[in-house]
Amino acid sequence: MSFPLNLYLAAFFGALTTAFIALPVWRAWCVRIGLVDDPGHRKIHDSPIPLAGGLAVLTGLLVPLAAATLLIQFNLIGAASSSPLEFGLSKRALQLGAIAFGAIGMTIVGLLDDKLELRPAQKFTAQFIIAGIVSAAGVRITLFVPSVVFSYAITILWLLTVINAFNFMDNMNGLCGGLGAIGAGLFGFVAAFHGQYLVALLAFLTCGALVGFLPHNFPKARAFLGDSGSHLVGYLLAVIAILPHFHSEKHPHPLAVLMPLLVLAVPLGDLAWVVILRTRMGKPFYVGDTNHLSHRLVRLGLSKTTAVLVIWFLATLIGSLALLALRA
Repeated sequence: MSFPLNLYLAAFFGALTTAFIALPVWRAWCVRIGLVDDPGHRKIHDSPIPLAGGLAVLTGLLVPLAAATLLIQFNLIGAASSSPLEFGLSKRALQLGAIAFGAIGMTIVGLLDDKLELRPAQKFTAQFIIAGIVSAAGVRITLFVPSVVFSYAITILWLLTVINAFNFMDNMNGLCGGLGAIGAGLFGFVAAFHGQYLVALLAFLTCGALVGFLPHNFPKARAFLGDSGSHLVGYLLAVIAILPHFHSEKHPHPLAVLMPLLVLAVPLGDLAWVVILRTRMGKPFYVGDTNHLSHRLVRLGLSKTTAVLVIWFLATLIGSLALLALRA
């Protein structure tokens, strides 16, 4: 039995609407408590901007999830739709709970960093602990290696890498959020195509929440994602990337295990570039600069808005070609 398309659409538009409506509420709260990004060195704005994006995206993710749970509990979406969801939710309850815990945890870590400017070691330790908890719940990579230690190590490394890749990419309006929406959308289509409806729903929820945030952030920002948002986006994309089964024994494909790397090629490539460059220059890799792809495009003469659109297009092109190659 194929999964109803209308539930995928409901997940996307429910998250979009919730995030869009929640953003002004969180924006006012951030202004009231002083959670804003002030102008300064390497900043592209000239007035304080509320760091409300991460909270809005998290709201766009969790509120539809809670609403869907209630609808299923009271059988208000029809047996054809609720039956597979009830089965999937009961079978994956621990993993889904851990994913939600990780999303909230990463957002809190980012909020603390936004407010208190955590030291790199403190932030990395918090990321590591949350990644370890999520891995312990069964959200893990195996790469066909029969070793639990390897599975934990590669999963935690992947989560930390993608989280910090998106954190690094949050340097222009719309860049991090747009790349997150593109990646989540592509992963959603992959999961839906393979009948992995819970993964697809999570991906479309993430995509919708980010699309709902973007009008407040691009091209002119009335709110930023902040570290809370970039942590959340990176975490969600890292988790969604390892949940689908891109490889199967019935339909093996040589590109299958490379799919997540190709869909996230732009943020991962940018991370690798700046880390190598900073290391060669004798600078700590975690100290920001203006050597990211977006900054280089601007120095070539593009406007900031055009540079972001070019990077969005590049990410969509690489990810789409990877999807087509996988289906070939």
